[in-house]
Amino acid sequence: MFQCAELLEGLSYRCVRGSLNKRVNEVVYDSRKISRDCLFICICGYNVDGHSFALEAARKGAAALVVQKEVEIPEEYDITVIKVEDTRYAMAFIAAAYFGHPADEMKIIGITGTKGKTTTTYLIKSILEAAGHKVGLIGTIEEIIGDEHIPANNTTPESFLLQQYFRRMADAGCEIVVMEVASQGLKLHRTQGFTFEIGIFTNLSPDHIGPNEHEDFEEYQACKGLLFRQCRHGIVNMDDAHMEAVIQGHTCDIETYGFNPEADLYAEDLKLVNKPGELGIDFHVKGRMDFRVEVPTPGRFSVYNALTAIAVCRHFQVEEAKIQKALLKAHVKGRIEMVPVSDKFTLLIDYAHNAMSLESLLSTLREYNPGRLVCLFGCGGNRSKLRRYEMGEVSGRLADLTIITSDNPRFEEPLDIIHDIETGMAKTDGKFLEICDRKEAIAYAIDNGQPGDIIVLAGKGHEDYQEIKGVKYPMDERDLIADILRERKDRS
Repeated sequence: MFQCAELLEGLSYRCVRGSLNKRVNEVVYDSRKISRDCLFICICGYNVDGHSFALEAARKGAAALVVQKEVEIPEEYDITVIKVEDTRYAMAFIAAAYFGHPADEMKIIGITGTKGKTTTTYLIKSILEAAGHKVGLIGTIEEIIGDEHIPANNTTPESFLLQQYFRRMADAGCEIVVMEVASQGLKLHRTQGFTFEIGIFTNLSPDHIGPNEHEDFEEYQACKGLLFRQCRHGIVNMDDAHMEAVIQGHTCDIETYGFNPEADLYAEDLKLVNKPGELGIDFHVKGRMDFRVEVPTPGRFSVYNALTAIAVCRHFQVEEAKIQKALLKAHVKGRIEMVPVSDKFTLLIDYAHNAMSLESLLSTLREYNPGRLVCLFGCGGNRSKLRRYEMGEVSGRLADLTIITSDNPRFEEPLDIIHDIETGMAKTDGKFLEICDRKEAIAYAIDNGQPGDIIVLAGKGHEDYQEIKGVKYPMDERDLIADILRERKDRS
């Protein structure tokens, strides 16, 4: 058990009722988990305000409340009330104390930016593990603790859950944790209560702007920059136009990477690698290190991702040979993921699910001079129609053939979504066909693959489900491909 005062270290607060010596046996922020002698943190959510459960917490015998608003509780209840400026901010510090400050037992690496976070976390983990370190991972796809893989709900978990993961990772013997740090996570103070060893900035472009996210690009940019007031060392992409604005007011030392020879670590002499069923890139690392490296994914953004990982691993004195070997073997589920199907053409799966990411992906693949560039994709239901028009236009302009299919239709009719995509396609001369069933669409792409083709299945990436009418049905494109190949083999 804790005394209230022990959980409030490092916070500015005012005890407006009761005693700070009150004993607490549990910390909760979900009203459904309120229990006797707990400390209940009243969080102001987008849909539910935890302050509305203050009286219920008192009735259930909670020891203490942490609030940012006034709450009315009859004097008959023996409960301590602690007032803070922001309960989300307070929760991060309370959670850190509750779990015994686990982040202090490890080196935490945080990666922020619009694109590249997921891939870079896996690259860093692969290299550091190849060098003998035990590494935990927290990100968009999953949390990894030893051999345990936990599907993720948020890119950056709520501070309480984050500290809980840190505790489990430290107890499992992790020395390092590499994690994605979303702008929302920074805005909502999920990463307060500890200091990152290294903070990384990949790039910035307009995204996550709208209701319940960021008011405008300036706020989005400012939230990204908060990471560099909470880390010891900053590693940033010198080539990004927003780099200076993002690190404004930083309290850490800064080093840079990119293609600019003035960067502390930079890439030069790029060479495309095109092998049967595999695309990659080879380049020379210069600056604070000097060696060649090859990565088995295509494009300049793959170079940026690799450079970021190399810059981080330099801080852990990883040998060049181990970096080279680890990068060659590193693969990230659903991020330009090559799937062996045929020596005649290349098939890959990618998470590109908006116009910006799809244009970047298809433009990169174009550089490999494919016989044909075939793009198979759909769009999610109950989302902006503009995204559908834009993605249709991008694929129509850059792909030789577009196969329009279903993604997560949610509560919309799949054909209605497909017709919206075709509206964007109509602005181009691009050839397309519609096959609503995703497995049938993938089978068509495989059966009609021609020598030299690059076929990209876009939009689903790491997802292993399809959401229809509120139900998530199992659907993993890797399984669909395996089924298709098995069916073809059985027929022959």
